Amino acid sequence: MKQSPLQNNIHSFRTTAGLTQASLAEAVGVTRQTIISIEKGNYEPSVRLALRLSNTLGVTVEELFYETIN
Repeated sequence: MKQSPLQNNIHSFRTTAGLTQASLAEAVGVTRQTIISIEKGNYEPSVRLALRLSNTLGVTVEELFYETIN
């Protein structure tokens, strides 16, 4: 069975926090390209990275990521 893609709200929370892609990337220890790929839905982060993102943005992992159900 094909899995539904993981969706995210990173762009929204990042801009609300006043962070650029580069500053968020630096804060969580990845490249700006990684943040771009995650925001576009082209890359699903590891659990560790998802936790770092949620901690940095001050929200839960569940608020950042969700699965669409078709």
